[in-house]
This record gives sequence, C-alpha cells and structure tokens, in this order.
Amino acid sequence: MYCSFNKLSKTSRIWIFPCNRRINKEESEEIFALSISFINNWTSHNNNLLASIHIPYERFIIYAVDSKKNIASGCSIDKLMRFIQDLERKFNLVLLDKMNVTYKQENKLFYKPLSVFKSMIKKGLINSETIVFNNLVDNISTYHSEWEIALKNSWHSRFLN
Repeated sequence: MYCSFNKLSKTSRIWIFPCNRRINKEESEEIFALSISFINNWTSHNNNLLASIHIPYERFIIYAVDSKKNIASGCSIDKLMRFIQDLERKFNLVLLDKMNVTYKQENKLFYKPLSVFKSMIKKGLINSETIVFNNLVDNISTYHSEWEIALKNSWHSRFLN
C-alpha cells in the first residue's frame, strides 16, 4: 500500500537505484505512477507492504518499505528487482549496474564507471571532499545522514590511497 516517503518510519528499509542519466519530467511522472501501482499490489507472504517511491535529483529511484508494518521477504524483493528490470527496458535506463559511482561537483551530478572514478581520483580530479552518493544505506535514517557524504567518510575512501 502506497504511503508518502516522508511519512514512513525512519527505520524503513530502502533500496536505492542510481540511474545512468537524468530522468526527464514525463518519465519521472510515468515511473512514479507505475511504481504506485506496483506498490499497491506489492505483498510479502500475502501481506500488503506499506511502501513508497522517491526520485531525488531526477537521477535515483528509491523504494522504501516500512518494516514496522511488514518486512519485505526474499520473494517480495525479487518482485521489486523484476519491476526494476521492467523499468530499465521500458525507459532505456541502467539502474542495476553496481559498478558505477554517482558524485557531485559544483552542484552537478556525474555518473561514472568505477574504473573511471578511481582514475579521476589518481589524477586529482576528485578528492576526499568530493560528495559521493552511498547507495548502500539501507534505511531512511541513514539515507538522511549518510547518503550524500564526503568521499573520505564513505566506502569509496579506499580508493584514495
């Protein structure tokens, strides 16, 4: 069952899917509508999930499930992954490739293959203060505090040396 993202509990589990390109307004509206339909039918062990979608920066698609109501099981997570694959095909997006990094410079977002990102660090084009998006955060609380973070404070910091 759909619920506004900001009304879910801070312990709600999230899945963040970075996009290889900007999602335009029409695509965003359609993705949002398709996602609400998906969420309204999304279940775990025949129980409705209280869930939401959020599309920050027109570059990420985030799904959240309020784990205080029901926990997303393996099968329900598989349903989400199939839905994401459908979105990739329908909108010609890359959402599931985890070998890319999204970072911010001068208030612009960039999406680079991990190998290019590491090379940019070595060349000094990206430094320890560069803001990176930690898409490994797994709940709304850490999303608010640890999603946009200086490279030196993220898992990406291992590439600094």
